[in-house]
Amino acid sequence: MRKKYILQNKLLHDIVKTNKHFINKIVRHDIINLLPYQSARLLHNTQCRQILLNANESPKNHVFHLKVNTFNRYPEPQPQKLKFYYMKYININININNILITRGADEGIELIMRTFCIPYHDAIMFCPPTYGMYQINAQILGVKYYTVKCLCNFQLNLKKIIHKINNYNIKIIYICNPNNPTGNLINKNDIIKLLKFVNNNIIIVLDEAYIEFCHTYTLLKLITQYNNVIVLRTLSKAFGLAGLRCGFIIAYHSIIHTLKKVIAPYPIPQPVSDIAVQALHSSYISIVFDNIKNIIANREWLIRKLKYLNIVKHIYPSVTNYILVEFINVQHVFNYLLKHNIIVRQQNQITQLKNCLRITIGTYHECKQIIVVLQQLLIQ
Repeated sequence: MRKKYILQNKLLHDIVKTNKHFINKIVRHDIINLLPYQSARLLHNTQCRQILLNANESPKNHVFHLKVNTFNRYPEPQPQKLKFYYMKYININININNILITRGADEGIELIMRTFCIPYHDAIMFCPPTYGMYQINAQILGVKYYTVKCLCNFQLNLKKIIHKINNYNIKIIYICNPNNPTGNLINKNDIIKLLKFVNNNIIIVLDEAYIEFCHTYTLLKLITQYNNVIVLRTLSKAFGLAGLRCGFIIAYHSIIHTLKKVIAPYPIPQPVSDIAVQALHSSYISIVFDNIKNIIANREWLIRKLKYLNIVKHIYPSVTNYILVEFINVQHVFNYLLKHNIIVRQQNQITQLKNCLRITIGTYHECKQIIVVLQQLLIQ
């Protein structure tokens, strides 16, 4: 019996090895070496007993019920009702032809690149430390990418950005605002200076995934002044609908018209559209902004408490639902939190963020648990 088991295992191993060799012969070489994005759910298994503070999700879950359940037909490619409700929500002088619905803001990042960049010829630019999917999408699509590191205060280094624009064939610049993982706003005047310099020759993408936490600082109105501005939005963060995968591209109508040629035929499942419309009713929006107030209060409470811990070296200012914290002996802190079922996000591998953890702001109870566990670590 044991010999049979060993033979079966060897046969299985040989099949896997042969298949891997076959795949490696036909797949793009740059994909073989690609390091995929390490999403929060990939890094750690979701368990109900864990406090999940590593994906910048809302700590509150709201129950919705489907109002339409016609599943035997393809959905409306771009649900007009949803676009209308989102247009009302953002409340600027545009119409539904300026909006494209996507599968989260992530699809928007990829779709813009796929539409405007010629593989192995054109390039994008972004300013680390920032959201990792700009780089990974470029690598997947065979688009060159150039980086200009942020200044020490995580603002744009305009001088170096302009130098690279003058020397490379850059089509798109991605600016995460507020920035992830640093939590700060990018200086509006710097963005406007950049827009004036590129003079419609480069698309500027403003990724506003976290803007609801500081909504008065949105730069949405720039799309009414500049034809080359694209704003990305999502219902994943402040709206607490990360599992829905619903995002929006807001831009000049000719950009939206072009993107619609490239997007998948039926990207928005009918249940997604149904729930998203419900979430954009004024009654739910008021719940969202009440929750934002609670999150901000929890953020400020957590910051105050962390300042008293001598293992905390620095807490970076944040306008979002997460904070970036520099610790003494960060790996030990991360492992200790993990051991006590508190999952935060490692940033230590990023050059500019050595010894840092990104902590999502959860409920008051969850924030309190972080402090309790870190106090236990101190007295060990």
